[in-house]
Parts: sequence; structure tokens; C-alpha cells
Amino acid sequence: MWISFLMLGQKAMQPTVFCLALLISIAATSSAEAFALETDKRSINLRQAIIKTIEHNPNLRAFDYQLKAQQGRVQQAGLAPSPELSFELEDVLGTGNKSGVDSAQATLSISWVIERGTRQHYVDAARAGASLIEVEADIKQLDAAAETARLYLFSLAYQAREVNADKTIQLAEETIESVSKRVKAGKTPKAELSRAQAELARTKLEREDIEHELLSAHRRLAAQWGETIPTFVRVEGDITRLPQVASFEVLKSQLPQNPEFARLLSDQLLKKSALQLALAQDKPNWRVNAGIRHINNGRDQAFVAGITIPIGKRTRNPGRIAEARANLARTNSEEQAARVRIETALFVMHEKLQHSLHIIKTVSGEIIPPLEQALTETRRAYNLGRYSYLELRSVQAELLDAHNALVEASIDAHQNIIEIERLTGVRIAKPKAKS
Repeated sequence: MWISFLMLGQKAMQPTVFCLALLISIAATSSAEAFALETDKRSINLRQAIIKTIEHNPNLRAFDYQLKAQQGRVQQAGLAPSPELSFELEDVLGTGNKSGVDSAQATLSISWVIERGTRQHYVDAARAGASLIEVEADIKQLDAAAETARLYLFSLAYQAREVNADKTIQLAEETIESVSKRVKAGKTPKAELSRAQAELARTKLEREDIEHELLSAHRRLAAQWGETIPTFVRVEGDITRLPQVASFEVLKSQLPQNPEFARLLSDQLLKKSALQLALAQDKPNWRVNAGIRHINNGRDQAFVAGITIPIGKRTRNPGRIAEARANLARTNSEEQAARVRIETALFVMHEKLQHSLHIIKTVSGEIIPPLEQALTETRRAYNLGRYSYLELRSVQAELLDAHNALVEASIDAHQNIIEIERLTGVRIAKPKAKS
């Protein structure tokens, strides 16, 4: 059975602009083993780990507050300037005919600003800023999910190393049993038994080291969702099972889905909005007023109106316009640089993955089977007195090294798959069909 996990940003953190997928492919155990693990409350799978991370990772919470703050800016940008009510009293408290208030003229008027489209550009710029924050939140989620997958892989790797260590201990115990029989029969010196016992003690120490590393790996994984004490004791999966991987050209065609390009696109929109705002601000606002004037002498009233238009240089915002244009040009340049950088990284990762898969195929198909056969024959020959203890240990060491090489190459392959899927933003691997 193969496990594939889809991390949906839209479901995990609201609100977001789009859904980004992290599809980490780690082979699971057989159906019977998987069922047993699912019923074990103390195990966890990658899907559960990623969901916990997205829901509870403390570093992701900051984007909620950033987005709320930006939404406040959008709301503020949409508010029109308030009209102004003014009252003027003229020709009062003077001399001659203007003494007292008999000749007073009172004007009550209301004025407002004609923004000439500026406010909409403020709103557009604020909305573009919100879109950029949403994209960055999605990227941060993707990064957190990828980091969880890497830490999950570390735990899975130490579990696999632990299994190999158990095999080493088993071989060492079988060797002691074989050597003991030869010592009792007087066919080999007792020193060989002492060496075998020392080798067993050494392998047990190595097993203990792996156990401590595994506990630390579990703790680091649990910290991804804010736990200081893990509530699980093992992670699910078989690290030695790997998928078929698409060709580099196919993966290259999926690069436009890389979330980095989405961020650059949102940044471009923000810079374009900033340029449009700077151009709009270059137009001066007009002020219009209208009201009623009361003339005290003749008890007359009249309607008054006016308009205020700033005069001076036509270009009022040259510096900000130049800055906005330069920032927009910079984002276009950054996009081109990002395409080169990401495509190069994809090629390197794909080559590393192909190399790891070649190692796995060679070790599992051409090295381990002959060494297992050689160990069986060497053990039989040793029991018959035809081979020495040194020859037996040499074959055992070669077989154990091969098993360790298989695990390490599988770890490298899964790490490369995680990075490739992080680069493409989509699942790039499919499980191999069962033979």
C-alpha cells in the first residue's frame, strides 16, 4: 500500500488565495501491517503529522494576525474622506456701517474632496498586499509541511536502522552459538568466543545509540505541532519501498506550479498597484463646496458654491513614480532569476534521485542476494571447520553493510523526492505496480 498526502492550505488556514499541495510519497507497510498500525493509538502516519503541523504549528499563527491587519488596511483604504461643514460670519464688530451685527453676512457651507480615482487605487494596493500575505502564508504552510515530512523521514530512518541493528545482534548471537559449539568440540580456540562476545556487546551499544537518536527524532517531529512530549512511539511506513519517478522534462513542465512563482506574481500585482497609486497621486485632489449665505441687512439669502484646484507643477509625485517603476522592473528580473534557479535545483535533485534509485536497485538486486547466499555457505563451511572465524565475520560485515547502504540510499531518495515535490508543488511520484 502506498501513502500519498495532500496538504490543502485552504482547509488548514483560513483565508487563503489558493490551495497548495504537498504530496510526499513514502511507502507504507503491507495491508495487514497497516491495519495493525492504524489500530495502534501510539503510532502516527505522515498525513496525521502534516495535519497536526498545519493546525497547531506556532509559527503559522502569525500569518493569521498579519492577514487580519492587512484586511483592516483594505477596509481603511475604502473609506472616503468625510465632508467638512463650515460656518463663516463676515462684516461684524467693525466700524461705521459695519459696527454691530446689522450688516453681518453668515455663510453655512459643506465641502468635500474630489479624489479623481485615487481611493480605488488605495484599495487595489491594499488588496494586492493581502493577496501577497495569503500566498506567503500558503508557502509557509508548504515549508512547514515539507519540514514535517523531513523530520518524519528521520524518524522512519532511525526505525529502519534499528531493524538493521536487531539483525546485526541476531547474527552476532548466532555466531556465538556456532563458535561455542566449535570451542566445546575443541576445534577452535576460546579466544574466538571472546571476540564473538565482544562483538555482540559492541552491536548492542550501537543499537542503544540508535534508540536514543530515535527518541530525539520523535521529539523533534512532535515539536512541529507544539508538543514537547510525543504522544506516539513509532511512525508508519517502509522506507525501502520507492516509487517510479517521472522524467526531468515532465517535472520541468510542472515548475509553473511552484509556489514561489505564485508569490512573485502576487508581488508583481502589488508593485503594479503601487505604481498605479503613485500615478493617481500625481493628480491633485479638487475641493468643492456649496452652501447658503444669509445677509442680515436685507434679510436676503443666496446660494454659494466654489471649487479649489491646486496649481503649480503638473508632476507632483516624480520620485515615488520612479521608485514604483523600478520596484516593478525588479520583480520581473527576480522572476527570471527564480526560473533559472529553480530549474537548476530541480535538475540537480532529479540526478541525485536517479543515482539513489540506481544504488537501491543494485544493492537490493545484485549485492544482497549473493551475500546472503555467501553467508549461508560460509556459516556451513565454518561449522565444518573449513573457514575461519575471520572469514565468517567478513561475510557478515559485508552483508550488514549492504543492508545499511540500502537504508541510507532509500533515505536519500525520499529526501530528494520531498525536495522535488517542494519545487514543483505537485506530486511527482507514482507507486510501482506490484509484480
